[in-house]
Parts: sequence; structure tokens; C-alpha cells
Amino acid sequence: MTTLDMFNLQGRRALVTGSGQGIGFELARGLAGAGAEVIVNDIDADRLSNAAAKLRAEGATVHELGFDVTDPDKVNAAVDGFEAETGAIDILVNNAGMQFRTPLEEFPTDRFDFMMRLNINSAFYVGQAVAKHMIGRKAGKIVNICSVQSALARPGIAPYTTSKGAVANLTKGMATDWAKHGLQVNGLAPGYFKTELTSALVADEEFTAWLSARTPAGRWGDVGELVGACVFLSSGASSFVNGHILYVDGGITSSL
Repeated sequence: MTTLDMFNLQGRRALVTGSGQGIGFELARGLAGAGAEVIVNDIDADRLSNAAAKLRAEGATVHELGFDVTDPDKVNAAVDGFEAETGAIDILVNNAGMQFRTPLEEFPTDRFDFMMRLNINSAFYVGQAVAKHMIGRKAGKIVNICSVQSALARPGIAPYTTSKGAVANLTKGMATDWAKHGLQVNGLAPGYFKTELTSALVADEEFTAWLSARTPAGRWGDVGELVGACVFLSSGASSFVNGHILYVDGGITSSL
């Protein structure tokens, strides 16, 4: 065995929630590039089929699983059905999430409730559904997508910060409960990356100038720069890493 063999994901299946676009799509692509079969998920049927088609065109083995991650009954039906009909889900990346920016005193309560369901509840629902099968096999990898906002706050995003702080602590709780069953559960915390969801901020010259000055690396991240960390946390190379939050942020959480 060579060192690179520890990162090889051949023979494994990876479910990435919210992988119709953005970070989720890039992580699915990266896991496929490391040898995994990927299970793409999105609530939007067109986004799901388009993402799957792109990955297949690149040579990936792709399964489509279009369920609502905020509905526990649909989550359990989808996961149990896939396990019974297709096979084991060896890796789960809980990526589905949303952002909404407005001053806290004006934040709509319905948006707050939905953000908690999508950003926190979904990680619990899908994590629990997949872990039940992993526990029986005494093996499994779960990567919860956190954020620099798991540790920091900015004006106008207090509910998002709340949700991502909860995901980080949920990650630690999952690891604490499930490590004894052979599972490794860790968090991947991106900094500021160029995606469809951040395009308005990228185009905002004032914000981009602030971010570049605030980040030691001096720039936005490119989503492909998250892949190595995700492959590490999904592979045998991280067999004794548990409950850890890995920040991929150009140094922003390390510097005042």
C-alpha cells in the first residue's frame, strides 16, 4: 500500500445532499474523482438531473436521489430504499443549506424557522437515517458542512451563524455517540468561496475589497479548493479523526 491508497475511494458510495449546484456539486465531483460512486441529491428535479448528467459526462458513476432533506419521513424512505435496492451508503456529506441576509431586528420569523430546518434539522435527519445503516456495518464517514460562521459572526447573518454553530456542535455530538460503532464524523468549514449563492457578494467591489483585506490569503476561495479536505475526511486517511471541524478559509479564522 502507498500513502495515496489511503485517499482512494474506489468501491465506496457517497451521498452529497444539496449537490445540484455550488459547493455540493463540486464536492460530489471531487469524491467521484477519488473513485467513489456518487449519489446526488437536490429538491429541484431539473438541477438534480443536470448535475447528474454533467458528472456522468466526466465519467462518474452517479445515482440520483431527489428527496426533501427537511422531511424526516421522506429522508428515511429515500435512504432505506436506496440501501435496500442499490447498496450501502459509505460516505455522507451533509451539505444542503441556505443563507438569507437582513438585519436581525427585521429578520422574518418564517425565514428563521426554515433556515433552522434546512441547515440544522436536515443534517440530523439525514445523518441519523444513514448512520443507522453504518452502525450495523461498523463503518462509515459523515462530513457535515459547517462554515467560518460556526465560529464567527457578521452583521445581518445572526440566524445563519446560529445554524452553523449548531451544525458544528451536532458534529461533535455525532462523533461522541457513534465513534464506538466505527464511524468518523467531522465538519468541513468553508470560508468565503465563489459560488452561485455568493455571486452578488463577489460582484460587490466594496465587500470583495473588505474580504481580501480581512483574509490572510487575500482573496475569495475557489470551490475546487474544498475537495482535498473533503476527500481526506471521507477516506481511510482520517481513520482516527473524529469530531473535528476543519476550516478551509484562507486563514480568516486565525487572524484578527
